[in-house]
Amino acid sequence: MLSQNVIEAIGNTPLVRLRPGADRDVRVYAKLEMNNLFAMKDRVARQIITEARATGALAEGAPIVESSSGTMALGVALVGTALGHPVHIVTDPRIDRTTLAKLEALGCEVHVVSAMDAHGWQGARLTRLREIMDANPGAFWPRQYENPQNPAAYRHLAHELLADLGTVDVLVGAVGSGGSLCGTSRVLRESLPELYVVGVDCVGSVLFGQPDRPQRLQSGLGNSLHPKNLDHALIDEVHWLNDREAFGATRELARTEKLFAGNTSGSVYRVLEAMAARAAPGTTVVGIFPDRGDRYADTVHSDAHWAEKELRRLPVASVPRQVLDGTEVHSWSFRRNRADAPRPAFVFVESNTTGTGMLALRIAAEAGYEPVLVTGDSTRYKGLAETGATVVDGDTDDPDALVRAVTKAFEPGCIAGVSTTSEFYLAAAAGLATAVGLPAEGAEAIAGCRDKGRLRETLERAGIGQPRFEVVQDGPSAAAAAERLGTPCVVKPVDDSGSTRVRRCDSAQQAAELAREITARTTNGRGQPMAGRALVEQYLDAPEYSVEMFGIDGVHHLIGITEKTVTGAPHFVESRHLVPADLPAEAAREMTGTVSAALRATGLGRGPSHTEVKRTATGSAVVEINPRLAGGLIPELYRLATGVDLLAAQVAHAAGTTPLLPDGCTRHAGIQFILPDEPGVLEGVTGLEEARAVPGVERVTVTAAAGTRVAPPTDAYGRIGYVVAVGESRKTVVEALDRAMALVRVDLSDRWAGAAPSGAPGGPVATEPTVGVGERPEGPLPVGGEPQGGSFGR
Repeated sequence: MLSQNVIEAIGNTPLVRLRPGADRDVRVYAKLEMNNLFAMKDRVARQIITEARATGALAEGAPIVESSSGTMALGVALVGTALGHPVHIVTDPRIDRTTLAKLEALGCEVHVVSAMDAHGWQGARLTRLREIMDANPGAFWPRQYENPQNPAAYRHLAHELLADLGTVDVLVGAVGSGGSLCGTSRVLRESLPELYVVGVDCVGSVLFGQPDRPQRLQSGLGNSLHPKNLDHALIDEVHWLNDREAFGATRELARTEKLFAGNTSGSVYRVLEAMAARAAPGTTVVGIFPDRGDRYADTVHSDAHWAEKELRRLPVASVPRQVLDGTEVHSWSFRRNRADAPRPAFVFVESNTTGTGMLALRIAAEAGYEPVLVTGDSTRYKGLAETGATVVDGDTDDPDALVRAVTKAFEPGCIAGVSTTSEFYLAAAAGLATAVGLPAEGAEAIAGCRDKGRLRETLERAGIGQPRFEVVQDGPSAAAAAERLGTPCVVKPVDDSGSTRVRRCDSAQQAAELAREITARTTNGRGQPMAGRALVEQYLDAPEYSVEMFGIDGVHHLIGITEKTVTGAPHFVESRHLVPADLPAEAAREMTGTVSAALRATGLGRGPSHTEVKRTATGSAVVEINPRLAGGLIPELYRLATGVDLLAAQVAHAAGTTPLLPDGCTRHAGIQFILPDEPGVLEGVTGLEEARAVPGVERVTVTAAAGTRVAPPTDAYGRIGYVVAVGESRKTVVEALDRAMALVRVDLSDRWAGAAPSGAPGGPVATEPTVGVGERPEGPLPVGGEPQGGSFGR
């Protein structure tokens, strides 16, 4: 194409079809603005400067002063010097040497500020620019961030797209000043009102409500200030990428599409891939590629630069995570801005059948997500319909089927978080999260804790204090292990929960009998296969505690230490919890240190954990590590003692937001469970109102219905109710619990004969314990459902 001068040569850039979406008849194009003489901002500089000359705002030969570290500087230098104007460019140390060389070669005077101010590099540059303007009366400042001629410059680009394609369904562009994307989309919508506009920003930019991080490495997009040319109403969706993700996408663009570009183009390319994956066949998607890669040879395209800046330490997402307005992002994420846009989905893989299961769905909905329950049997969940959750049918015991069910129901990237309130599906939830591109705890680390035998071996290798142990597969092996370890000993399944079949054995024969019972079981209450192994371990006659932690980016934060009381042998049913535990400061530090070391040894680094510990004469001994919130209403006690809801923290963390965690307890709280002291048929529990009237008592709940056969509990399922108290000291809480329990009377009819009730020796075993924050006062839990238990191995 013949041009009479360099200014006429600006525009009419190539439009190239890219590979993404081709297999699904989604047409993805790159508008190669990098093929202007310098880059995309050549259009802006031409529009602003020629308009200023036409209106008299820029006199013949008057200086031009602009703040830029990239393509706007080159555009102003090109047009300004070509028309005979002295050009001053104010920039900062981030300017690359190629751009600097080009500016100097074009005859510009370049001013490099030395330090950021309160508004980052942009603020420092603007201060220096005003100084130059004051020293040069009549100088013209293009003001790219607020000059309406900036977006107006892209009318030509819009017309070029329409001439080449006829229609555009989705437009993707990087956002810095707001001119290119807003200017192009505003014109396109004049003839294409349904155009969907996607902005691309960087992590650490304030343009779309994120906190400012001036140390970000990307250039050409993002900002520390709010430009007037950015019209949020024109943008339907915004994506953020961190430096590693943007740089990596830019290098992939060169390898796959043979386009050597800058990080703005690379970021747009990455988002084009995501939009192509979501688009229906026949959709036309266009991305604006602003600049080529020569000025990024020493940064984006340099392995040495990656190493110097430690870019590989940053997180990287394979698909974006949909987030809510106000969510601080650290890796590739997106937010939909349309009022009628679907909410991001928060997926639970099964749940507890009562208590926390339905509560978690409601918490996710209150946070702004679409709560989703993936389940193989929705009929097991009482109250599910009242939560308003979306139900997805799927085989939650088959990892591939689970992924297929969820990805069929939701577009890629539209899942904000994946979690579960059921201990039996922790690994399944982690696997699903990984499959849909979300950060997750390693399934292997979860499995290594769920299998108590493997956990023992891991802790042994790490030198962590714990009971001596042996893993056995039959009765004779258990008897031999008991002889070696000494009796009394504890025998338990390696992979069950809720203190089910956990018992003190006072002889090798008892150990053998219980081991045979354990290894004969083939499935648990959810129908999942069991390991068929038992753990025989040293009985530690010592006070019991649990340490509640929350892992964020591999750092475990202490929530608190819980003091526990258990029933007498041979069973270990937790009967009272108190928070915070009454421990000397040095003992608390030692216990916390032991648990932190144990968590590191297992590889756990994300989300809540509940570690049971015995405080022996030689130090803390780890009994179990559970990669989940505590059961037994313990998180509810922490909510009462700290004001922080740990289940809400679990949801927030799984959705990629910073969870609110407690910073110590301001009050004390405790729970005393109501336990029948003999077998019989429950006629009722009396004295409840009197107990509720005791000062400090917060709640009295009965979880067993009249007519239920009950017995002294052998595990967490045999508990029939509880009293919760709150106070300013441990003493007041203990006194309130004792006074209330003295008023509560369990009325039983004649002792029954025949089949044992749930929780009694030889009786039916309930499906699973609740693991999570614990039931709120929404109604009693039926016996045989899911009491607020946990794993009570000793």
